[in-house]
Amino acid sequence: MIKINLLPQRRPKRQAEPGQAEVLIGVGALAAAAALVFLVVHRPLTADRDAIRAESQELQQQNGKRRNSEAIKNLPKLKEVVAAEEQRTQAIERVAGAIVMPDNVLQELGDLLTPGRMPTMSKEMADRVSEAKGDANRQFALDWDPKHVWITNFTLKGELFTLEGGAQSESDIPQLAKRMQASVYFDDVTSPSSQKFDDKLGGLTYYKFTISGKVVY
Repeated sequence: MIKINLLPQRRPKRQAEPGQAEVLIGVGALAAAAALVFLVVHRPLTADRDAIRAESQELQQQNGKRRNSEAIKNLPKLKEVVAAEEQRTQAIERVAGAIVMPDNVLQELGDLLTPGRMPTMSKEMADRVSEAKGDANRQFALDWDPKHVWITNFTLKGELFTLEGGAQSESDIPQLAKRMQASVYFDDVTSPSSQKFDDKLGGLTYYKFTISGKVVY
């Protein structure tokens, strides 16, 4: 007897083409690698780049503020004051070490170049330089800063002296001369002569001056 099977036959499952599985695995691996590179390498580098840019912008803003600050604008003037103070200190040390003169005269010269110190005056001279009843030609500014002048040379022949120095401005020179004229330790102090001097090497402009007279021992 012949049997006939009327049930539908199952079709065999479609077999993957050779190499297709390997391709799929490779694509997946590349995708995973790309994700890993993005997370591990690209993202940190991007963050570092953004941080560096932000830091650079902040530094530029700070530098801009510093360039516009008053301290930077006044830097040339500050350098000039520092240089003048150094010259003044060195000059006083040279004078103190090289000149042989009575201690009281040397002390008086140091006082005249010290802020807040007045010359040693007789009562008559103190009245003469006072603003209330004094001689306008003898009066000097009480708020003058002697740091604006410095001594470069002091020669003494007998009782005659010649003082040479420098000043930041021409108006500073008469202030020193008037104090010497008022002091009991100096006599016949002449009006100072001055000359403008440009120090191209140091970039400074100041005035050289000479004052002469007699020392009272």
